[in-house]
Amino acid sequence: GAPSRSGRGVRRMTGAGTDIPLFPLGTVLFPGGLLPLKIFEQRYLEMAKSCLRASTPFGVCLIREGSEVGAPATHEDLGCLARITHWDMQQLGLLQLVAQGGERFRVRATRIRNDGLILADIEILAAEADTPIPEKFHACRQLLERIVAEHGERLFAKPFQLDSSAWVAARLAEVLPLPTAARQKLLELDDSRKRLEIIQRLLVESAASPDRSGQS
Repeated sequence: GAPSRSGRGVRRMTGAGTDIPLFPLGTVLFPGGLLPLKIFEQRYLEMAKSCLRASTPFGVCLIREGSEVGAPATHEDLGCLARITHWDMQQLGLLQLVAQGGERFRVRATRIRNDGLILADIEILAAEADTPIPEKFHACRQLLERIVAEHGERLFAKPFQLDSSAWVAARLAEVLPLPTAARQKLLELDDSRKRLEIIQRLLVESAASPDRSGQS
């Protein structure tokens, strides 16, 4: 197929942004996370083209009510910016792209364009303080090390920062089988150690209780 193109010269966002296009999805994007998307709806094809042209991000928010296609969905107010890193159109009208999570933001106001695209005024949230992983969260780090060894770049963007509390917490929040609402709550936390604490507790609980669905 056609080679993927990489986004270069990407502009960083400062403390606020206006008219940022929003893509409400049934998934939660974390800073540094990879988001593969297949886009076929006209409003989102136009959005992606304009983001590529101007090297600007779009915002990803979890859907609260509604669906990814059709009428504009209602969405959570706290989301994550996404920057397109690769794109490919092997089939007319179907854009495949990979975006990477940037800064978290809070939606201040929205308006809906005639084609149904949501444009938002947003406030960029300060990056959370990062620290090396405390010893008590060793189980979280070990689990992620195993996932990275097995899946590596299929799931995660390099560099793999296995000693970073923020990186490990975000990657585990993405890949563990959590309810979407729980992922959203983890995204909303401003403290990566707190995020690790909750994830480790969930890991301990799931190890202690037998899985009733019969899947391991």
